[in-house]
Amino acid sequence: MMDLNALRESDSPVYDLIRKEIEREEYSLILIASENYVDQDVLEAQGTILTNKYAEGYPGKRFYGGCRYVDEVERTAIERACRLFGAEYANVQPHAGSSANMAVFFAVLQPGDKVLGMDLTHGGHLSHGAPASFSGHFFKPFSYRVSERDERIDYDQVREIAVSERPKLIVSGASAYSRIIDFKRFREIADEVGAFLLADIAHIAGAVATGLHPSPVGVAHFVTGTTHKTLRGPRGGLILCDKEHGRLIDATVFPGIQGGPLMHVIAAKAVALKNAMTPEFRTYQEQIIRNSRRLASSMQRLGYRIVSGGTDNHLFLIDLTEKGITGMEAQESLEKSGIMLNRNVIPFDRKGPGVTSGIRIGTPAVTTRGMKEPEMELIAEMIDSVLRRPYDEKLQERTRAEVKEMCRKFPFYARMYSL
Repeated sequence: MMDLNALRESDSPVYDLIRKEIEREEYSLILIASENYVDQDVLEAQGTILTNKYAEGYPGKRFYGGCRYVDEVERTAIERACRLFGAEYANVQPHAGSSANMAVFFAVLQPGDKVLGMDLTHGGHLSHGAPASFSGHFFKPFSYRVSERDERIDYDQVREIAVSERPKLIVSGASAYSRIIDFKRFREIADEVGAFLLADIAHIAGAVATGLHPSPVGVAHFVTGTTHKTLRGPRGGLILCDKEHGRLIDATVFPGIQGGPLMHVIAAKAVALKNAMTPEFRTYQEQIIRNSRRLASSMQRLGYRIVSGGTDNHLFLIDLTEKGITGMEAQESLEKSGIMLNRNVIPFDRKGPGVTSGIRIGTPAVTTRGMKEPEMELIAEMIDSVLRRPYDEKLQERTRAEVKEMCRKFPFYARMYSL
C-alpha cells in the first residue's frame, strides 16, 4: 500500500490533485502510445531519498563528496542497460529522450551541419530536425517521408536525399510509425555518404529489448531511447553506443547539456531495466503487439482507415478524413468519455498539428493492466460509438461508466492506493 498520509496532512491541495490523477489513471482507458503504468517497485525507487543527492560527474569521478552509494546505483543501471540491449556502453543520465538526442547531436555535429531525419508530419519526432526544436534551430535539417503508395518509409528516397545533401547525421526512428524499421538499410546509406547514424528507439525500446523488433545496437553509431513508454519505467532517457564514442557522449551529457543527474530516477531506471530482463516482460511485449493489431483490425472492420494498413508494433494511426471529424474533436470527445489518446497528423495531412486529420492509438498501458484481445474489440466499439456522435453528452456519460466498469475488472493502482 502506497502511503500519502504525510502529504495529505502537510499540503492538502497538492494531495487532492494527486489523488484525482490516480483516480483518472485508474478509471480511464489510457491509449496514449507514449504512456504506461509503472510498477510499485519503480515508484518506490523514484520516491526515495536519492532525490537529495547531487552527483555531478560520473561514478568514481564526481564533483561532490558522499557519492559512494549513488555511484553503485548508477553503475547498476549502466550494467543493466548494456546487458539488456547488448551494448558496449551506456549513459543513463539524460532526463528525457529529447535530451539524449540533443547529446548525440552536440557530440558529433557543429552548428549548421546537415541532419537528415523523418519528417515530423510523417511520423518523426520534434528532436529529429523539426524547425521548432533545437535540432532544426542549430542545425540544417532535411527530411525524408513515407511513400504515398503504402505509407511506409521509402528507403530509396532516403538514399537519394542523403546522396544529394551529404548530411553528417542521419536519424532513424519515429514517434508515430507503425511498421518495422530497417536499421541495417539506414546504416548502408549512412556509410555511403559518410554520415553518423542515430537510431531513436524511444517508442520501440521494449520490443527491441525482447527481440520483437530488429535491434539497431551494433548497427547504428548511437542508439537513444526512453525508459518509459514500452520499457515501463520512469520518465527518462538513455544513450547506447560503442566504447569508442562513450567518453564523447559522457562529456556531452555532462557538463555539455546537463548538470546534476537525477539519482532517484536513475535508481528507478535500474529497477525497470531489471524487470525488462524477465520472461514475463517478453510475454508482456508480445501481448502489446497482439493487442495493437487486434485493436487496429477491429477499427478497420468498423470502417476506419488505418495508416499503412496495419501495425507491427505498439501503435497505429487512424485517418478520420472520411468520418467528418478532426483529430482534435476526436481527442476531446473521447477524453470526455474516459478514453485517453492524442490527435496526430497523418502523412500528407491537410490539417495542421493543432487540428489534425488523425489520432494515434497505443496499447502499452492497457496491456499492463492485463487486457487482451477481447477487450480490444470492446474498446474499438466504444471508440466508434463516441466518434459517430462526438457531441452527445449523454453518450459520453454512459461510455465513461462503461469504461470505469471495465477498468474495475483490471485494477492496477486501486490496490496500491486503496481506491
